[in-house]
Amino acid sequence: MKRKVMFSQNVISFKHWLGRSYAIFSSMHKLVRIGTLLAVYLSWFGLKDTLAQTDTTSMNKKINLEEVEVTARRSTAVYSEVGRVLQVITRKEIEELPVYSVQDLLRYAMNVDVRQRGPLGTQADINIRGGSFDQVMVLFNGINITDPQTGHHNLNLPVDMQSIERVEILEGPGARVYGPGAFSGAINFITGSKSSNNATINAMAGQHGLYNITANTTVQTGKLKSYASASAASSDGYINNTDFKNNSVFYQGLLDFGNEKLDFQLGYNDKAFGANAFYTAAYPEQFEQTKTTFASVKMTSGSRVKITPALYWRRHQDRFELFRNEAPGWYTKHNYHLTDVYGANVNVVVPWVLGKTSLGGELRSENIWSNNIGIDMDDPMDVPGEDAQFTKSYQRTNMSTFLEHVYTYNKFSVSAGLLMNWNSSLDLGVNFFPGLDISYWASSNTKIFVSINKSLRLPTFTDLFYDGPTNIGNPDLKPEEALTYEGGVKYINDWFKGQVSAFYRESENLIDWGRLEGEVEYKTRNLSDMDSYGVNLQGELNVKDLWQSSPLNSIDFGYSYIDQEKNAPADYESVYVMDYLKHKINIAANFQLLKKLSAGINVQWQDREGGYRKYISASESVAVDYNPFWLTDLRLQWSESKYKIYVDASNFFDVTFYDLGNVPQPGRWIKAGVQVSLDW
Repeated sequence: MKRKVMFSQNVISFKHWLGRSYAIFSSMHKLVRIGTLLAVYLSWFGLKDTLAQTDTTSMNKKINLEEVEVTARRSTAVYSEVGRVLQVITRKEIEELPVYSVQDLLRYAMNVDVRQRGPLGTQADINIRGGSFDQVMVLFNGINITDPQTGHHNLNLPVDMQSIERVEILEGPGARVYGPGAFSGAINFITGSKSSNNATINAMAGQHGLYNITANTTVQTGKLKSYASASAASSDGYINNTDFKNNSVFYQGLLDFGNEKLDFQLGYNDKAFGANAFYTAAYPEQFEQTKTTFASVKMTSGSRVKITPALYWRRHQDRFELFRNEAPGWYTKHNYHLTDVYGANVNVVVPWVLGKTSLGGELRSENIWSNNIGIDMDDPMDVPGEDAQFTKSYQRTNMSTFLEHVYTYNKFSVSAGLLMNWNSSLDLGVNFFPGLDISYWASSNTKIFVSINKSLRLPTFTDLFYDGPTNIGNPDLKPEEALTYEGGVKYINDWFKGQVSAFYRESENLIDWGRLEGEVEYKTRNLSDMDSYGVNLQGELNVKDLWQSSPLNSIDFGYSYIDQEKNAPADYESVYVMDYLKHKINIAANFQLLKKLSAGINVQWQDREGGYRKYISASESVAVDYNPFWLTDLRLQWSESKYKIYVDASNFFDVTFYDLGNVPQPGRWIKAGVQVSLDW
């Protein structure tokens, strides 16, 4: 996918110009300020004076700004210092792709495995580097919104795709930066407000009774910039019991007082959908409704020493029906869950002569009320909006503190840090999670990086307590731990950028749902250990820089390979841990057919390790392997200054494929829409 630097009228500071001896800026040996360009730096903690950069070095066709500040650490740092694998998908790239949900978008990211149960954002599990869906931390404008009940709900965002300014994907452990939960990676969704007053409306319709209508506006009033959005989507379903309705509203306010900035946001999402064979194919007529409410406030103060405190709250309600219509006599009640997460954190960055030192901490309270997850309550309580009662509950508190230091000398940069963590539900006392990142520019075009980091993942409430007809939780689970080594090389010139990276992960006590031969129910248990390793190759060729008259703008390509060696009984049947994406190829090409007519094609190949139980009836099933498959998505788009019209075809060749278990994914799906955007 094509990635470019974004600019506006402001000031940016950087240290040298590509390190080339002939560059006038390098010869000055001092900080240079360019007042006409603002290359806005990445923000893992949602600072709203940031827009977009890319991990593979942000680049303009005429000017390379490799020293733009990014924040893939606790403190901001110029890109050339960062020694991690970080992907960024910008707003421009999102608009070029035939996608309508973050799940669809993430499918194009290398080393990210998207296992969808339902289409267009209904539900999906996200895995990074062969890890499970519970091992990925999800952040929203830098705030941790990971669901403690189950990772199945992590992507219930309170916004639509039109509100996403960029997506930042950290591959590998992020405990040192984000805390427990960023076991195999982290994904940060950043919303955006335009620099001027604006109103945008997008309307899309397609096969299977599909429609999606979104509207958003940005309004500047003095020191306050407000962004508001609303969306509604629905479909009759591509097969039986795959219908859905998805509605959301969102508001974000940004108050700018110079050295002090205040960021506050509030969002709500309501989804109801037919969950055909989502959790067990033995009973395919399932139904689910989820409601997610999210609010946060964050302040940044200080001119030299930066202090950033934040408060946040996330509530998630879930009603799950194993039988949507007729139910057998033994089924007497639906599942009801409500989780509340409260959190407070602070980050302090102190620059001094030997680099930047960051320190801070977070206090997070996770709570659940349910009728089948948790410990029996003395006094049941009513389920909000339902004719039912919660009979179980559970609460745990997590406290973490961190210290990190960054030192840079010429083309060499090192970042080292330590996270100290304590959880009220574990009898392990205080745990320490260190990390070290090193990067070095071997030449003006080539950067080498290595890192080693330790990470932790707590069991979810579902892992611990869920009890169903085919699943049994385990309250004695231990937390997962891993030590990950990674390294790679990045290369950049005027018309090409690419990277090769590799990782090796040693994991202990991995949590999985599975069963041994002779067992009927799937149970959670700790696998003793697992070693994972993989390689990733990706690049972007800017054809226009080589051949101006070519109708082909760019070609993106990527390949990732993962292998895992696990210590488990030979007759063990895994639901999640043993099923991972072993091979993934992604090729994308963008064309300019006419002055205002563009086209894009994305081709992907996936080969998954493992298999699943294919159900013939509720009591009869056979073991089958996942088959590899090719997918092709197309987009044709006509763009004017104030509007654009597009036609998309996902799964153009109508391939039958399965991401997870017995849930077949949609075949060819034609969609068309129009977007109107007005500034004033």
